[in-house]
Amino acid sequence: MFELYEIEQKFSDDKLTDIRGKIASEMKKYLRLNMLPDNAEIAITAGSRGIANIVQILKECVSYLKESGYRPFLVPAMGSHGGATAEGQIEVLKHLGITEASVGAEIRSSMDVELLGHTDKGQPVFMDKNAYHAGGILVINRVKAHTAFRGKVESGLSKMVTIGLGKVKGASFIHCDGAMKMAENIEEVSLYAIQNSPILMGLAIIENGFDETADIVGVSVEDWHAKESELLQYSKTMMPSLPVENIDLLIVEEMGKCFSGTGMDPNIIGRWRIDGLPEPDSPAVSKLAVLDLADQSFGNAQGIGLADFTTQRLVDKMDRNSTYMNALTATFLRRAMLPMIYSTDKEAIETAIYSLGPKIDKESIKLVQIPNTLHLDRAYVSPPVLHELNAGSRKFVIKGTHKLLFDEKGDLLTKVTNHQFS
Repeated sequence: MFELYEIEQKFSDDKLTDIRGKIASEMKKYLRLNMLPDNAEIAITAGSRGIANIVQILKECVSYLKESGYRPFLVPAMGSHGGATAEGQIEVLKHLGITEASVGAEIRSSMDVELLGHTDKGQPVFMDKNAYHAGGILVINRVKAHTAFRGKVESGLSKMVTIGLGKVKGASFIHCDGAMKMAENIEEVSLYAIQNSPILMGLAIIENGFDETADIVGVSVEDWHAKESELLQYSKTMMPSLPVENIDLLIVEEMGKCFSGTGMDPNIIGRWRIDGLPEPDSPAVSKLAVLDLADQSFGNAQGIGLADFTTQRLVDKMDRNSTYMNALTATFLRRAMLPMIYSTDKEAIETAIYSLGPKIDKESIKLVQIPNTLHLDRAYVSPPVLHELNAGSRKFVIKGTHKLLFDEKGDLLTKVTNHQFS
């Protein structure tokens, strides 16, 4: 029976306190409304990620535009998510709390796109028809490290333009050249789209290590990529991380699209699982067991292939259509392939420990248990991990001790999820 220490990690906690005021200030500074006729329609992008305060942010943008004499509406900008249907994307927004009532504006959902043209390298550029035919477009997204590639711009405003507004067609062409070309494709396609569509500005959301809004920054069309690149580096300085770099067994209680576009953030767990792309040197996780799929993921288990062991409970929740569509669009098929499946948490975890081999001393196993890959401030760690933490410089406090316990059904009793907000 493993003894585990509950620790609380200390991450960057910069937090924006006046969201309404900051949005008004940035939109006043960067929104080129003087180019538009009175009462013009303005499309606002709404994505599928679990972004902190997203309903309030969208609502404040809608209010600002209405008060300025314009007619804002929302467009779901999420590539192939929601089963790649207009109705499915509306449903995804609804489960994020984004409705016409909550934001005060109509939501126009369609998978129809306009072909804007081709880049110098022949890449087609697509854009949501409703957005393209509006008087202007306000692009909103969180800026952060991407889960499949590295580049000047990664997950953020440019990706929202190319993949979000590009819908299935745009997303497919961006991904078809593989991970090594994604950064280049996103930058080139977004530049063409900005120059050949009514995009007015970007509004970048930066989050701290506790999944809270740290800042909201306006981005002009003239300085788009340079500014987004600067914000990406700022965002990376606040990224949370696992307590130690080398882990024998990582237990992830829950995965899902609400935590990462890949279900479990590859930047956190150190696993790409992309053909032709070498795995990161750090962090190094020997074995990974994921136990459940979040209800807010709506059956999309994209990223399950990053795990070595899982449970029948998770697989039963899996919507193969949406999971496979996501993987096919991204072209990273290994991320949707199933790991070893066990009936209970107990079987999955005990098998994962067994798989470490007969030579390993159970007392020396570096075990880390986290609720998901987004919320890492609380974790359970085994004594060898605690010993390493005590010898290092990472800031943390011990909140208590627990045993790795299971109930009579084999379900894990001691979960970080039950304590992380206590």
